[in-house]
Amino acid sequence: MKNPFVEELRWRGMLHDIMPETENHLNEKKASGYIGFDPTADSLHIGSLVQIMILMHFQRAGHRPIALVGGATGMIGDPSGKSAERNLLNEETLDKNINGIKNQLARFLDFDASNENAALLVNNLDWMKGYSLIDFSRDIGKHITVNYMMSKDSVKKRLGSESQVGMSFTEFTYQLLQGYDFLHLYKNLDCTLQMGGSDQWGNITTGTELVRRKASGKAYAITCPLITKADGTKFGKTEGGNIWLDKSRTSPYKFYQYWLNASDEDAERYIKIFTFLSEDEINTLIEEHKQAPHLRVLQNRIANEVTLLVHSQEDLDNAQKASQILFGKSTSEDLKSLDGATFLDVFEGVPQAELAKESLGEGVDIIAALAGDSQFLKSNGEARRALKENSISVNKAKVQETYKVTNQDLINDRYVLLQRGKKTYFILNFI
Repeated sequence: MKNPFVEELRWRGMLHDIMPETENHLNEKKASGYIGFDPTADSLHIGSLVQIMILMHFQRAGHRPIALVGGATGMIGDPSGKSAERNLLNEETLDKNINGIKNQLARFLDFDASNENAALLVNNLDWMKGYSLIDFSRDIGKHITVNYMMSKDSVKKRLGSESQVGMSFTEFTYQLLQGYDFLHLYKNLDCTLQMGGSDQWGNITTGTELVRRKASGKAYAITCPLITKADGTKFGKTEGGNIWLDKSRTSPYKFYQYWLNASDEDAERYIKIFTFLSEDEINTLIEEHKQAPHLRVLQNRIANEVTLLVHSQEDLDNAQKASQILFGKSTSEDLKSLDGATFLDVFEGVPQAELAKESLGEGVDIIAALAGDSQFLKSNGEARRALKENSISVNKAKVQETYKVTNQDLINDRYVLLQRGKKTYFILNFI
């Protein structure tokens, strides 16, 4: 019999593998299911947002989601999908990362203990730190053969003839440790389902096998496809690096722009995966987009929905306002409403000149601002010609030769935006 949660994942394109009888199990009772998050940084990035969405759907379907932060396994590193062993983290860094991830997950999942299906957050270091190697080998290791572990794709790829790196014993044991996590949650929290990306199938099924062999129990598994971009580049990455959920790492403006710049093909998939819009709403939006692709209806709706989900209404409003400054009509007041970080994000790559703030006391003559220390324009003569042509703006407002730049022009008490024509910008940075 079909299950509403699984059907939700299926039509959204978020279902890759599912263990037989999983849907029957979810129909029989309210279940507990978990997903693990590696604490490799103090923030999750949008690749992790897929897993977060799955846990949110799981909780909305009435089940209990468990988010596992891998304090223990994070000290080792998961070889799945990796071509080389990653650096190990020390305990201080792990603690910082775990706390950052805990705070982020609380935005997406309901952890209110008074609710019947309140989410739980667990750290596998809590049950692994006192477990000796001898005890683990005797109690857990004997239940899973080396042959079984060697058959996993994540191991085969690293040990195959095309691999120049090989695999350390540390990484080889990862699937056994993750399998033990599932067994521990099964025995202590009645957790019967593990979910994750398709690259986790081998690790997850090691857990279901361990539950069967060690606890004579039945556990289940679901994986979702790994998100890729149509052009072959990596999802969640830009030239500047990862797109993070933490606004101090990726500003709401840059976050918003990432979704806004999605291709039409990617946008059709993303709107199903990263929003809670209904199937009818999404189909309507897709049709509307096909009728007028240049309006980018899908990209705009995704950018709005995901920025609001991850950040806030205020952050979304500011990101929209900042986007209009570059691509639409805006005023000097719009510019001045931006914080310094967003202003620099919007005008990333625009050349700057540093000037002393004291020089603003009586105002800086516009010609001096254009052609003096800033050297935005090559000479006073060029500056005068540009002003007579009415092609110079200060903070998006046209100015004449008599204009003086003053403290009143400062954006975030520091910046002034000069502009010649429509597309040539220059920033005065008063320090």
